[in-house]
Amino acid sequence: MYIADEKRYDTMVYNRCGNSGLKLPLVSLGLWHNFGDTGVYENMKQMCFTAFDHGITHFDLANNYGPAYGSAERNFGKIMKEELHPYRDELLISTKAGFDMWKGPYGNWGSRKYLIASLDQSLKRLGLDYVDIFYHHRMDPETPLEETMGALDSIVKSGKALYVGLSNYDGPTLRKATAILSDLKCPFIINQNRYSIFDRTIENNALKDTAYELKKGIIAFSPLAQGLLTNRYLNGIPTDSRIATDGRFLKESALTPEKLAQIQALNVLAGERDQTLAEMALSWILRDDKVTSVLIGASKPEQILDNIKIIGHTDFTEEEFTKDRDDCSRLTLKYKMGLYKNSPICYLSRSRSNECDRYFCSLNTTSLS
Repeated sequence: MYIADEKRYDTMVYNRCGNSGLKLPLVSLGLWHNFGDTGVYENMKQMCFTAFDHGITHFDLANNYGPAYGSAERNFGKIMKEELHPYRDELLISTKAGFDMWKGPYGNWGSRKYLIASLDQSLKRLGLDYVDIFYHHRMDPETPLEETMGALDSIVKSGKALYVGLSNYDGPTLRKATAILSDLKCPFIINQNRYSIFDRTIENNALKDTAYELKKGIIAFSPLAQGLLTNRYLNGIPTDSRIATDGRFLKESALTPEKLAQIQALNVLAGERDQTLAEMALSWILRDDKVTSVLIGASKPEQILDNIKIIGHTDFTEEEFTKDRDDCSRLTLKYKMGLYKNSPICYLSRSRSNECDRYFCSLNTTSLS
């Protein structure tokens, strides 16, 4: 039987989620990959143990995480039953519904029937009486927002979830959903969205600023762009990489020469911060107080240990951003003059998300005019 490390809370930082009473660890563990039936069960256990031993209390799932659908919940439920159940009250467990899960018209999107039935199935697979957070996984263009939000409210009132969240929403829809849930007095506290140096969608669709204005938390998934923002692809595509062995979520076409140049440039900047590329990419997500937690994935325990090295090192100074601007500008000039054709390049522009960000690479290599 697993016994948790007595010092598990000594170093982790916990951020308040919006204006709620709930705190999330700075780094949370997502079970999107490597916890399905294609994973190794002993490795899954060791990743969970490593995470919790270092203060990662939040484990994030969804009904269709696998493969096969439901298998990540089932495997995590087995770990809970066999090893982690004495620590249930120290854990923050979330799941979601909104994407395709079963055949027919009732196994997808945001209807009341689907969301309530899906959570009932999830709880059986997890072996739990309730989850801490239940998310609607994506916006539904056909189901009335009042119905979807009403289902989330019913789920909380039934005792099957303590809080609710929204995933993959945009700013305007978030605002409408918040108004409905506030009228219902439903504890909606968090948004889960894709966010990375390479993917600024939540800045462009107003989700980030709206969540901050409404005092809702944000947890960012895919912060390393499915591994692109690591040292994994600095020299091309390894034979054992995700691109080479899976290809469902990260395809070879994503690693263009321009993207590789950007990755190499960022790696140089990370080194000057005494961080790895992955550490800098995670730190960048958490550079301001608008993001509550960053959701990492891992294929082995060592990756979790590497990622939590960012604790205490997520700040970026004006001097660092100025240096980034100057260094990238020089590389860009050399590239345009044909003097440094193999150089990593990036283009700098003002970011709307953060004043300090005005000197950080926007990584738009098509704008070098």
